[in-house]
Amino acid sequence: MPTIASRVKPALFSTSIFTEMNTLAQQYNAVNLGQGKPDADTPSDIIQRLIQVSQAGRYNQYAPAPGTPALRQAVSDHAARFYNLDIDPLRGVVVTSGATEGICASIMGLVDPGDEVIIIEPFYDAYLPNILMAQAIPVYVPLHPPTWTFDPAELRAAFSQKTRVLILNSPHNPTGRVFTHEELTLIAQLCIEYDVTVIADEVYEHLVYAPSQHVPIATLPGMFERTVTISSSGKLFNTTGWKIGWVSGPPDLIDGTYRAHQFITFAVHHLSQETIAYALHLPDTYYTSFQAGYAEKRNLILSLLAESGLKALAPQGTYFVLADFSDIFTGTSREFAHYLVKEIGVASIPPDSLYSEPHAHLGQNYVRFSFCKSDESLLQAKERLAKLKK
Repeated sequence: MPTIASRVKPALFSTSIFTEMNTLAQQYNAVNLGQGKPDADTPSDIIQRLIQVSQAGRYNQYAPAPGTPALRQAVSDHAARFYNLDIDPLRGVVVTSGATEGICASIMGLVDPGDEVIIIEPFYDAYLPNILMAQAIPVYVPLHPPTWTFDPAELRAAFSQKTRVLILNSPHNPTGRVFTHEELTLIAQLCIEYDVTVIADEVYEHLVYAPSQHVPIATLPGMFERTVTISSSGKLFNTTGWKIGWVSGPPDLIDGTYRAHQFITFAVHHLSQETIAYALHLPDTYYTSFQAGYAEKRNLILSLLAESGLKALAPQGTYFVLADFSDIFTGTSREFAHYLVKEIGVASIPPDSLYSEPHAHLGQNYVRFSFCKSDESLLQAKERLAKLKK
């Protein structure tokens, strides 16, 4: 009898928690603060640029497999503008179908079967399946609540002669941590000592709240040549549906990402690439306004969570916040997330599935809320969450 491949059997590749909670949110007409999909539309000038590009008649066929020259140059210019990094636009950039494909292509192109890959948890849910498909071995380093910091001894213990890659996500989803220069320096020292490559997921690079600062690990001494950095347009320009991401770094490593990418998607949507090349060159006022708008939303969600009896540490970056419900509910994070949807009318994400089993208890008192929503939606959630105190 025909059957599916063992690598995607439900024991390893069960239905995503995001799909589960989104379905429940629709079923119970809940305010969906679970999914990280912005309510705001793409800025009008970017849309106008897309229209102009579509009318030019030159971009309706396949784009070059590594990305259009304009977008690869724009990614290089962005790295120089914000981080003083010198990226070769021709050999040091690959455009991917969103950051998620960039992660997959990088793991497939840089990791061999049997290699160990360090994951800092809780983790973005695509990391683990990609590692398993590459037949590599995940090694977990947990962030400890309520400050979501790692234990330096646990980090050091995770490294071995078999370690090939460390996946670093900063600003961090789902905790909202922005790793400090001191933390990054320790990670860098260990990667140099053990000759480890870093896959740096930095999709929230422009969502950092003062006094925290985003420091790309590629800018640290000795790290550029061993780091591939992943980002995307989805969060920055409210274009999650366009699925335009990129991987940048030293040509020798980017070559591995590209070799996998060409047989995963081959090429990415041509019109969108040309448009995002324009968007990345928007003036500084766009970036500061983008960050300021989310800083206000962060304050709003922290206020409404506190009023509802939930405890939350202010996120240093991203548009996510983990809230502690232990004062008002006895049960697991998944049980509380289901209760919130069915009885309160607000959807969240329980982080227990974003941990390895030995460390899942660290997230049991928390759920993740997203504040990339309209003020109207956040205020509606406030009214509903107020019922928690009752």
